[in-house]
Amino acid sequence: MPKMVLEIHVPLAAAPGLTDDEYPFPWIDDVQDFLADLDEQGDVQEYDDGEEDGNVYIFFITGSSERALLRVASEVAALDRVPAGAFAMVTDDEAEEFGMGRRVALPRSPTSAS
Repeated sequence: MPKMVLEIHVPLAAAPGLTDDEYPFPWIDDVQDFLADLDEQGDVQEYDDGEEDGNVYIFFITGSSERALLRVASEVAALDRVPAGAFAMVTDDEAEEFGMGRRVALPRSPTSAS
């Protein structure tokens, strides 16, 4: 049976206000730290390492419910340095490529139904 996976697509945009010698995407580390903390909580886990794909960076999470996954994705999209325009793709571990599935705009309001 396929495992539900949520892809969090974030525009690969440099953080504002950085100098030329600073890493342009510090928000990637912010998100990775946030997702690593989830692994200790139980219901949502990081599925795989994130990776760059064209003009987006994709993070992967899995868990038992779509609602929990979308809640976490919304929290990721709302992190301070994460660029605007993030979205989620609801898919599974049998998808042949990124971006296959149902697209969901982020962040979602806490009252949004899944």
